[in-house]
Amino acid sequence: MDGRFPAIAEQLLLVERELRVQGWWEEVPPSSEALSSIEPFSVDTLDFHQWLQWIFLARMKHILEQDLPLPRASGILEMAEMVYVDRPQESLGLRNALKKFDQLIVDAR
Repeated sequence: MDGRFPAIAEQLLLVERELRVQGWWEEVPPSSEALSSIEPFSVDTLDFHQWLQWIFLARMKHILEQDLPLPRASGILEMAEMVYVDRPQESLGLRNALKKFDQLIVDAR
């Protein structure tokens, strides 16, 4: 198991918490068509918070549970900063959690 797994799991919980606090957590998943986008961050079919919940968190949970290799790079904070440029205070907690996640991923290089 990669030694970063516990810290990454904690960051993923913080991402989920921030999505819930901001009211960006959804109980009903998007359509299977929306979830099957091949565009980065599914920008053509999902809002960023939906991508975080239904794609990112789900994939990372699978990686941790199956003890699979972590990604070699992460630039999720950059996308969050673009998406939430007009909501800097509202998105601060989420951006901080994503920043720490990105740092944990690149620290292994």
